Amino acid sequence: MNTIIKNANILNEGRLFEGSVWIENNIIRKIFTGNNALEPIPANTLVIDARGKLLMPGVIDDQVHFRDPGLTYKGDIFSESRAAAAGGVTSFMDMPNTSPPALSVELLEEKYSAASRNSLINYSFYLGASNNNIAEINRIDPKTVCGVKVFMGSSTGNMLVDDEEALSAIFSESPVIVAVHCEDENTVKQNSALYRQKFGDEVPTACHPAIRSAEACYKSSAKAVELAAKYSTKLHVLHLSTARELELFENTTKDYLPKITAEVCVHHLWFDDSDYKNLGNRIKCNPAIKSANDRDALREAVGNGKITVVATDHAPHTLAEKQNKYFGAPSGLPLIQHSLSAMLEMHRQGVFSLFDIVERMCHAPARLFDIRKRGYIREGYYADLTLVDMNAGYSPNHNNILYKCGWSPFEGVDFSTKVEKTWVNGSIVFDCGKIVEINCAERLEFER
Repeated sequence: MNTIIKNANILNEGRLFEGSVWIENNIIRKIFTGNNALEPIPANTLVIDARGKLLMPGVIDDQVHFRDPGLTYKGDIFSESRAAAAGGVTSFMDMPNTSPPALSVELLEEKYSAASRNSLINYSFYLGASNNNIAEINRIDPKTVCGVKVFMGSSTGNMLVDDEEALSAIFSESPVIVAVHCEDENTVKQNSALYRQKFGDEVPTACHPAIRSAEACYKSSAKAVELAAKYSTKLHVLHLSTARELELFENTTKDYLPKITAEVCVHHLWFDDSDYKNLGNRIKCNPAIKSANDRDALREAVGNGKITVVATDHAPHTLAEKQNKYFGAPSGLPLIQHSLSAMLEMHRQGVFSLFDIVERMCHAPARLFDIRKRGYIREGYYADLTLVDMNAGYSPNHNNILYKCGWSPFEGVDFSTKVEKTWVNGSIVFDCGKIVEINCAERLEFER
């Protein structure tokens, strides 16, 4: 199918301009500016008039947990990729803490095989690190696997790597980017014991940021940066949640810093610790949502470039699980369908520019991971695109939420923009509120 998207407001690479995009099969063949357009229009071409709408590259989410295999009652590749498409996300990178955990190349390839059958959007998967699988890490093909995930603090599906020799081997030998979850395990355990002593089994969820504290985050993140500096590792520190951690990315005179990047997730930019009162375990996540001061510092860092990527850490659990008492309720929340809407809403509030959003959610992930021909609206690139109606609001509710778990922390929020269409490799997979189930997704390739 060939497509002409005409009269759009195109947001790309620091520019916002009116123009048209010609898609031939799965590739962007030509970008026209102003009133220029392809003439004559070839036969069998779908023409879409996008006047007044915002056309941007599809979002690339570098951190999701689609729960497949083994935890598919929470979510699976099919269900969560549908939700992603509805949110303007065209590519994802999925984490290894499934059941079984993806700790070998063979298990990783099983996930790729499942995605080739079931995903509506482009996909890649991290190999998980453990205390004893450095041989598997060395087997990775850098051109076909996004990265290695290291849990330097336990979280859902405990894959804690706490052996010093193992960490040294991972940081010195990994052939791909090392992505880390940073919370100091001993600090978290000590804080948990203190709050159990104080409250017994009735620990309020509002204590979560004190238990999984700023100190725990900083101590672990600093250690990861120290290891990366020692071994010249390409390091990506996931889901920063504190103002203090930003100090680790400030001294740009350090020769190792260009190889070290940071990510923040949408929930750490939207919520703060005052929201535990109303949302409780629904916003319990690791690392914890912390103070308004932390949130505001993270917002500022998105704009000034200390933070490279905005992602979701999309991690669905059932409402029944979330309704358990604090220590029995799992951490994580579903976000991918609403991440772009939330960022655009913060733009409306004056927090972020449109250029911040497209840079952190589209361009930067493509550049950081060396993704081949994605993340930009460029001639010769794959046609992964999102069309947004900036004047058609909506509110997430049980009728339009596509997560398998069936709920969202944004229920009741009135968003003032709405994703209208999503293209993956030139094919429409989401169109005006409806999923188009077409098998056009591809495995991400990396130019390394």
